[in-house]
Amino acid sequence: MATSLSFIEYFRSLLAMLLFMIILLIVSVLITLLAILTWGKTTNWIVKTFPRYMAYPVLFMLGIKFKVIDHRKNETPPAIYIFNHSSTLDIPTFLALGLERFRVVAKWELQYLPFFFIIGRLTGQVFIKRQNSEKAIATLLKTYDRLKRDKLNLVIAPEGSRKHEGRIGPFKKGAFRMAIDLGYPIVPIYFDGNDQLSLGGSLFSKSGEINAHIRPAVDTSDWKIETIEDHIAEVRGMYLKWAGVEG
Repeated sequence: MATSLSFIEYFRSLLAMLLFMIILLIVSVLITLLAILTWGKTTNWIVKTFPRYMAYPVLFMLGIKFKVIDHRKNETPPAIYIFNHSSTLDIPTFLALGLERFRVVAKWELQYLPFFFIIGRLTGQVFIKRQNSEKAIATLLKTYDRLKRDKLNLVIAPEGSRKHEGRIGPFKKGAFRMAIDLGYPIVPIYFDGNDQLSLGGSLFSKSGEINAHIRPAVDTSDWKIETIEDHIAEVRGMYLKWAGVEG
């Protein structure tokens, strides 16, 4: 993780934060109008189109060159997408991916920010109370029918929080349990560079390069709840390898 920034990087970061807030304001208004005028029928187009236009100006302002490297040979059917979570910088880099038909599992507290509340609710994102595991599970169970019916992808950070020791933190069970319940494959996304450029808790960031690696889907068709810990360890091991660290 970055420990210090130059004056130029501090200045650019402040401008990037201001720009992000302005973009959120504009996007929340546009999404509200679209949702009302189309009765919510443009949701999938919104989640594919708007995030990239929100993210790329911010990354440019930060002086970050962002590249998506898709290692998949074929298009993936509905899946659980997971990514390593180490900093606030993960937000614009995730948005810049341009994933289709996705819904995000996010912490409940994000709704306290008006823009995230409006955008999240109008586009059907999933907010959970991580401190209350029973309510979190109940919320996730309610999404199953909607995900299958509409052939939606789900996105979740298995570490749960950016605050953890090491480059790759412990993985929680949620994403893996959902993959088993839904019969969905897991598509790992590895952000290479986020933790090295960001100061962690904000968009203060060094300029540099970030590569987002979308890895081939992990087949979960023979996974069992009884062996879920083994599956979690296997997938986390992939991330440790990509990060160049040992478990």
